[in-house]
Amino acid sequence: MPSRFVLDLNKAADCNEAGTHVELTQLKDQLTDNTYDERLGEIYGSDPGEIAAARTRLGSLLDWYGKAFGEDANSTDVSLYTAPGRTEMGGNHTDHQQGAVLAGSVTLDMVACAAPNGTHTACVISEGYPEIVVNLDELDPKPEEEGTSQALVRGMAAAMAQRGYSPVGFNAVVYSAVPGGSGLSSSAAYEVLIGVILNHIACADDLTAAEIAQIGQFAENTFFGKPSGLMDQMGSALGGVAHLDFKDPAKPVIHPIPFDMEKTGYALCIIDSGADHADLTDDYTAIRTEMKSIAAFFGKDVLREVDPAEFWTRIPELRATTSDRAVLRAMHFFEDHARVAQQAAAIEEGRFGDFLQLVKESGISSQTQLQNLYSVGQPLEQAVVVTQSVAKHVLDGRGAVRVHGGGFAGTVQAYVPADFAGEFKKEVDQAIGPDACHILRIRPIGGAVIAG
Repeated sequence: MPSRFVLDLNKAADCNEAGTHVELTQLKDQLTDNTYDERLGEIYGSDPGEIAAARTRLGSLLDWYGKAFGEDANSTDVSLYTAPGRTEMGGNHTDHQQGAVLAGSVTLDMVACAAPNGTHTACVISEGYPEIVVNLDELDPKPEEEGTSQALVRGMAAAMAQRGYSPVGFNAVVYSAVPGGSGLSSSAAYEVLIGVILNHIACADDLTAAEIAQIGQFAENTFFGKPSGLMDQMGSALGGVAHLDFKDPAKPVIHPIPFDMEKTGYALCIIDSGADHADLTDDYTAIRTEMKSIAAFFGKDVLREVDPAEFWTRIPELRATTSDRAVLRAMHFFEDHARVAQQAAAIEEGRFGDFLQLVKESGISSQTQLQNLYSVGQPLEQAVVVTQSVAKHVLDGRGAVRVHGGGFAGTVQAYVPADFAGEFKKEVDQAIGPDACHILRIRPIGGAVIAG
């Protein structure tokens, strides 16, 4: 994402022609008179305090849109949108080898107020970032945009154009409660948010959540310049918990799993280790490269295409022709891929204790076989290991802990007894840093139009 700056909310954007939804002033009145409380409850939960907080937050977003796009914005037709962060509940570094994952949408989200502007230009202002302006008549990747939000917007529009839709220029303001670098995939939430906006204003809501996720992955891979699997975008787009199988990435098998975490008696905690994510591209690339080297030994492109039984019988040859670490990382793939189906079944059948045991096994595999808890190039910096160790100490045998997401730097996932979650957060924050621990819930709705 772009470097941060202090946003001037009084700054008017360059694009401010009207669009085609509910007028901003009318939508503000409807929020105030509780017209959308049922919809907010579907997204954010039935707690009256959560609904009131969402109403206030979205009202502020509408005010911000009016300030950002000038006086005429108050009579502009607008819509409100949301896209959640995601958590990886099973399958660590399995998706990019066409394996399976277990993903869930979380309560922290990005929200946007947006409207068509009658031009072929997208104008997006995100809190804490510079305004971006993207000419939607120019839909080829631009090398100078790699690693920027412009690249993601352009890539999303390009993918929709490839599907036969005509991208529509729009204005938007975006607020994120998904912390950057939190392991909850703020980049995927941003992609899904832009995808939902364009789907609503340019595609008549024709695209499915899975298609929006695939478009997001395309934008991130081809325009943003970051290789990624499809789990992040799927986890944000779909909502709830889903068992995802990427054997055919173009047609992933999606199995939604009804899941009410509160009934388990546990809370989901994501802990930010505070580590620096800079200069870790080589570490992430090495995992892919080494897994693919094992696949190539068998004449395959990815490990999913390799017979696990044959892999285990040819360990000596593999060690001689690749490396011990590549072999270990392949072991992790085969075992963690298989674990995902077991985890999905455990949740679906109400065996949450079995699920927690599998989480622990996945964590051990990530540490000893996948080896993504710290960078070998920076062996003295092991923030994820320290964070994981602190969490295990505080839990004292309860719940489960594992590395979360890509690893090396980033976050740790913990399942904590609900009646202990407050004390857990207090002790972890004291050891790791203020607000390092986020207590979350799984939300049932993914990327969506809230109103308008």
